[in-house]
Amino acid sequence: MCPKKATVRTQSARRDFLGAGAALVGFAAAGPLLAQQPPATAVERIKGPPVWLDMDQAELDAAYDQIKYAPNLPQITKRYATNSEAARSRLGAPRRFAYGPTAIEGLDVYATKRPNAPINVFIHGGAWRLGLAKDYAFPAELFVYAGAHLVVPDFVLVQDAGGSLMPMADQVRRAVAWVHRNAQSFGGDPNRIYITGHSSGGHLAGVVLTTDWRKEFNLPADTLKGGLCCSGLFDLKAVRLSARSAYVKFTDEIEQLLSPQRHLNNLNAPVIVAYGTLETPEFQRQSRDFAAAVKATGKPVDLLVGEGYNHFEIIETLANPYGLLGRAVLEQMKLPQV
Repeated sequence: MCPKKATVRTQSARRDFLGAGAALVGFAAAGPLLAQQPPATAVERIKGPPVWLDMDQAELDAAYDQIKYAPNLPQITKRYATNSEAARSRLGAPRRFAYGPTAIEGLDVYATKRPNAPINVFIHGGAWRLGLAKDYAFPAELFVYAGAHLVVPDFVLVQDAGGSLMPMADQVRRAVAWVHRNAQSFGGDPNRIYITGHSSGGHLAGVVLTTDWRKEFNLPADTLKGGLCCSGLFDLKAVRLSARSAYVKFTDEIEQLLSPQRHLNNLNAPVIVAYGTLETPEFQRQSRDFAAAVKATGKPVDLLVGEGYNHFEIIETLANPYGLLGRAVLEQMKLPQV
């Protein structure tokens, strides 16, 4: 299985050359002044004992802290919200349904006009502690105009669940079960449900894909017909050792039950795994290891590598039918590029 790479445009050589020349001129002009300054002394951090692989605690914490690798995080997440609002202005407000008894247990349905259409359920990210469904409508037009419904559920945030990930995982599973049982109420086909997740939502999508649907919900084992897990987490051991344990109350039970890579016997759908080359080393490793583990079971998996994308940029390609993720999910759902 060879990773597919999305190409990105690089700066022109001429601009690099001119910029370098200007820098050299400036350096020469400042030479006498610079010569009077004492040489800068680099402060070297003393590496601590290894905590995970060859990483010490500071390195591991940074590998699970996106801002260390994606300083444009605020700019991009704001763009998620503004592009979602723009999508709603063109598509109209989604239909809102309750899938459970609590206030947060609702989902938005962006409906296509095609009858008995396939459905994609999108699980948003946010480190398990941020995010609302309304800010993740930006891929809706891709699905709606290709002839599919997009469903975006809300779910409890970890800090509102006493630090446990279990309520969140339970809600996302119940949201998918609700979609299966109620698909026809909004013109959907219950036999063509797919799931997409990004970041911590990629983790939750992995949890959903490895759910024993027959045992836990009395639904078909192949309730999901395919999935896309972008920039997710698939084994929680390393995450538990990181600074994320400051707000997630990991236990042996949670680590075991919510590590999708440990439950591949329940995987009954083709899966696409994707990550960007500018992501943290751990998020890249998690995706590679998960894809390799799925492949080792003999089950269908594709690994996509987005060249030049960071953790927050890559999911924006889902909104473009010719983008890395948009193209992939349309192909998985057997939908046309429009």
